[in-house]
Amino acid sequence: MAAVIDLHAHTTFSDGTFTPEELVALARERGLTVLAVTDHDSTEGLARAFAAATDGGPEIVPGVEFSAVRDGHGIHVLAYWVDLDDQDFQAELRRLRDDRFARGEATVRKLQELGHPITFERVREIAEGKNIVRPHIAQALVEAGVVDTIEDAFTPELIKDGGRAYVEKHALDPVDAVRLIKRAGGLAVVAHPGLHREGLGVPDEVIEEMAGAGLDGIECAHPDHPPGAEARYRAMARRLGLVATGSSDCHGTRFDPVRLGSVTTDPAEFERLRARRSAA
Repeated sequence: MAAVIDLHAHTTFSDGTFTPEELVALARERGLTVLAVTDHDSTEGLARAFAAATDGGPEIVPGVEFSAVRDGHGIHVLAYWVDLDDQDFQAELRRLRDDRFARGEATVRKLQELGHPITFERVREIAEGKNIVRPHIAQALVEAGVVDTIEDAFTPELIKDGGRAYVEKHALDPVDAVRLIKRAGGLAVVAHPGLHREGLGVPDEVIEEMAGAGLDGIECAHPDHPPGAEARYRAMARRLGLVATGSSDCHGTRFDPVRLGSVTTDPAEFERLRARRSAA
């Protein structure tokens, strides 16, 4: 049977709506042979994903979607196969989660000042006491009747980057993020680069800097990439000798339809990624 590989998916430990067990069950139902569980700035759901996949698969690639910032714009780095006990890596994840909590509080305060009737208590309930991310705030805005959909909350009037209720994140530069991931024994792949700066994409020179620090791959194929982005980043991956991945970035039912397995990684590219792990 041909391998079916999705290297980017979220659970309730960040902004997904499926528990780790539900995500693994859906992956099995959809015929995935490899699934990377990559919650935002958290590895806390991985043990449950491993346990759920013990009887019947799929192969679980342990991961995390790591937050970084360059010039005020977020750049996410997918970290795979890190040493989960690495103290420096886990300390940065804890710092990022604490920052997300503080940003969530500040964002809600800004929204309240703009006259929108949401509470931080409700945002925490939506997050189920776990890592707080902007889609949780967006869901609270939907429930309060401020917007019709979660996507509608990401506007300049609300919580889009630079928006009226946006609160800047405090995270490592993406080059430093790559170095931290490599020191923790992991592989680093820049996530959905075509979504950066309103579709302008992560600049070539930034990815080249990251490659110089040990970047292993580029997530070239993504459901939300604008036209031309995949070809652009596949050409860049070839030029820089990096692995070209593709992933669904599944968030469960938070986005419609559920897209787990809708975009996948070529098995040959996955074997290149695995080989880089062996070499490391």
